[in-house]
Amino acid sequence: MTELLYLITIALSLGLLGLGSFLWALKSGQFDDLDGAAHRILFDDETPQPTQSEKGR
Repeated sequence: MTELLYLITIALSLGLLGLGSFLWALKSGQFDDLDGAAHRILFDDETPQPTQSEKGR
């Protein structure tokens, strides 16, 4: 019976830890831009630099 009390305590502790982590992520802005990464993957950041063989031409 005492094992059940330990398991309930551990389960509640992990649940509160998960909830606290979620609220921290929500407060720090982790979920502000959900579509940005989906759009950024479609576009290049910068133009590619020419390689050595292209520079000598």
